[in-house]
Amino acid sequence: MMDDRSKSLLKTLIEHYIADGQPVGSRALSKFSGLDLSAATIRNVMADLEEMGFVASPHTSAGRIPTPKGYRLFVDTMLTVKPIEEVMAHEAQDAIQADAPQRVVTAAAQVLSNLSNFAGVVLTPRRSELFKQIEFLRLSEKRILLILVTPDGDVQNRIILTERDYSSNELIEAANYLNSHFAGLSFFEVKERLRLELEGLRSGIATLMEAALKAGTETADTDAGMVISGERRLLNVGDLSSDMDKLKQLFGMFEEKTSLLQLLDVSSRAEGVQVFIGGESHLVPMEDMAVITAPYNV
Repeated sequence: MMDDRSKSLLKTLIEHYIADGQPVGSRALSKFSGLDLSAATIRNVMADLEEMGFVASPHTSAGRIPTPKGYRLFVDTMLTVKPIEEVMAHEAQDAIQADAPQRVVTAAAQVLSNLSNFAGVVLTPRRSELFKQIEFLRLSEKRILLILVTPDGDVQNRIILTERDYSSNELIEAANYLNSHFAGLSFFEVKERLRLELEGLRSGIATLMEAALKAGTETADTDAGMVISGERRLLNVGDLSSDMDKLKQLFGMFEEKTSLLQLLDVSSRAEGVQVFIGGESHLVPMEDMAVITAPYNV
């Protein structure tokens, strides 16, 4: 079990390494730890911490650096989170004031990057499962544009391919029926309720409504996207800036997005802040980095 002295030195080492990015030697630990310890004692403690897997010795330096295990102990038991300065908080709040969800998300990613000096990634909200209004617009024979308006004002368009041509009056009739009976419900709820009522509707109108609900359900089930800001800041990160292979992997992950989306999607359903250190995120380019996530509401 680690004693208080070892914890204090490990905390000092990690904080100094985070700030400086260079291996930390016994002289620096003696200076910044505030402990009255000899260099020999500090070296012995560091040797014990290395044996336990909390620190490692790079071959090119006499100092030591934290391992993922050391970072995990630091985050779980030693980290003190300070509130951001009031001025920065107001600047962040002002930056994300926008009249559209997409602009809020873009601004939030920029704010995260500015505050952290790293890359900021924000998962965009999934499309609303509710609809406020539906309209049908005839594009050509057997092609209809479905226009969905959500309660938050988002407009979504889908093209429906039909088995027959529909007149303008039929399209208006179908839209009016859905809007008057089901506005404010999810497409899944509408499908369940409409199933009992389709028999009383003319077959052509019933078929059109079923196609519209299928398209609406697929739209609502579309995977969320994400907005990334500040990727170039990672070019200034210590060892990472000189590792071209790792940089290519990292920027490839940002471009491909799938694995990062999966991690953020899972994290969005969790409570509070989560810190994934190294391989904990299961993101191949991130073995030497951390991902910090938190859910949000718009």
